[in-house]
Amino acid sequence: MAVLALNRCNHPPWAIASYHFNREPKPIEISGVRHAHHGLFERLSRIVSMEDRAQQLYDYMDVTFQLHQWQREETRSSQKSLKNSYLRFLRGWMFDSNSIEGAVLKGWVESRIGLSPTFHNVPIPTMECEGYLQYLKDRMKGAARTNAINDQLDILYEYVQAELAYRFPEQQWRTLYRGINDFEEHQILEQQSKRRYLIQLNNLNSFTTDFERAWEFGSRVMVAKVPLCKVLFQSDMFPSSLLKGEDEVMVIGGQFEVEIQIGG
Repeated sequence: MAVLALNRCNHPPWAIASYHFNREPKPIEISGVRHAHHGLFERLSRIVSMEDRAQQLYDYMDVTFQLHQWQREETRSSQKSLKNSYLRFLRGWMFDSNSIEGAVLKGWVESRIGLSPTFHNVPIPTMECEGYLQYLKDRMKGAARTNAINDQLDILYEYVQAELAYRFPEQQWRTLYRGINDFEEHQILEQQSKRRYLIQLNNLNSFTTDFERAWEFGSRVMVAKVPLCKVLFQSDMFPSSLLKGEDEVMVIGGQFEVEIQIGG
């Protein structure tokens, strides 16, 4: 996996990308986000209900990025830049992770965490290949559609990390599942045993919390012990009226030790 020389968090990209980080994870903090939005996180810490915390985030994003004012804009492009909020990009990912919305989310991981994508419609072996250039085009098209999307995703990530701490105190990992048919999107680095592999995951990936549901997406199921700090988003954190998902969890990639289950 190509990593950038710099990122915008508290660990170097090469460290986050390694399987050693997954074995001994450390909290990931996006630089300056908690400080800049300390009022939001102080209010969230006083709210008991998960639904109320989600509504607080939604309202804060709406006001901070003026998302509710899209109808007041005079031009169609200005309207779209406000209307196409982080929710639009999350929905786009859940529909197709190789879409323009998917490129924007992979771009957020690349710019903030420092991990470049290894797959976007086609494998991306290097940052000089045609596949990487097409990913950059999709990323730029998507970013032009909205207002400060990376800043919105910064807040979303920190919110998710706070929410996971509420839900799973004292836990560092969750076992998650991903249905696959082959290893087209994932490079095998080492076969450790008959069913255990060290693989290179894309910089952002869809997993599910439901083992049975994972079979709906492939003839094999990848079982991974995922550090909570590598979770960008979990679909059940928002009310269904805002965002519907299939127990989906969006996981930041790197080297992962996984077990492959074969047969439904």
